[in-house]
Amino acid sequence: MRTARRHSSNALASSLLRWMLLAVCVIVALQPARAQEPDKRHVTPVKPETNRVQPPPKGTDEKIIQQYISGDSTQAMAEARRDSLRRVYKRYPLLTDFTVGLNIADALLMAFGQDYASVDVNATLNMWNRLQPTVELGIGWAKTNPDDLNFTYRCKPSPYFKVGANYNLMFKNSPDYQALIGIRLGYSTMRYDITKVHYHNTYWAEDINFDINGEHSHALWGEAGVGLKVKLWDHLSMGWMLRYHGIFNYGKNAHSRPWFVPGYGPRKSSLGLSLSILYTFPLHRDKAKAQVQAKDAVVPDDEPVKPIQ
Repeated sequence: MRTARRHSSNALASSLLRWMLLAVCVIVALQPARAQEPDKRHVTPVKPETNRVQPPPKGTDEKIIQQYISGDSTQAMAEARRDSLRRVYKRYPLLTDFTVGLNIADALLMAFGQDYASVDVNATLNMWNRLQPTVELGIGWAKTNPDDLNFTYRCKPSPYFKVGANYNLMFKNSPDYQALIGIRLGYSTMRYDITKVHYHNTYWAEDINFDINGEHSHALWGEAGVGLKVKLWDHLSMGWMLRYHGIFNYGKNAHSRPWFVPGYGPRKSSLGLSLSILYTFPLHRDKAKAQVQAKDAVVPDDEPVKPIQ
């Protein structure tokens, strides 16, 4: 009995000894690998310096440079951005220029056989090189035999006027070249005669001829158009505008209707064309250019900008 217990104790001790030796071998084997691992360093982040003044860009206004020097770089950068936008997109003065013109479109078409015409003088005030109030004053007349109609229509020279405005889509560029959209409101009074009216009475089988003289009428209409203005030489320019128009109201007589409306054209037409020779009077435009040039001359483009310490 004692012999069996002695053998069991020896076996347990032997097993423990083997496990201890195995653990020591594993520790010894892992010790070099742990020694080869690099040391992990803890890096403390450094707060960046926020009070450093950034150097101003080239061509910066003197007022903005002073803001840089004072340390207010955030406001200075915002001002510099607005200043750069002003360089790219020039701001023209309130009264940029004043233009007068003569519409000769119908006068030219009469040379190709048209037998009615409207000629006007127009005046346009250019504001900020963008919004352009305009006025047109003119005279229209006609003497024609309308196609497929049985009479001769004669409109005595009668006045008309239009008021409206243009909008320059190229307001960021030079006023010498413009792309325009515009609206007009027109009004005219007129006197006309309808002569050589021919009527065939089928019941009595006879032809009837008569005249209608001394008729009076008026018309109110609106226009919307697109056009261009192109510089020819110095202050001389040419302008085109294609107009879509429609009559709001016109005077109806007991025996007739006006076939032609001065400033509008044939009453049933929907399109019109104007071609004007223009002369422009600059208003403070040269002064505005001088201010822009003076601003550009603060820091020359070829001179490097030194950073502010």
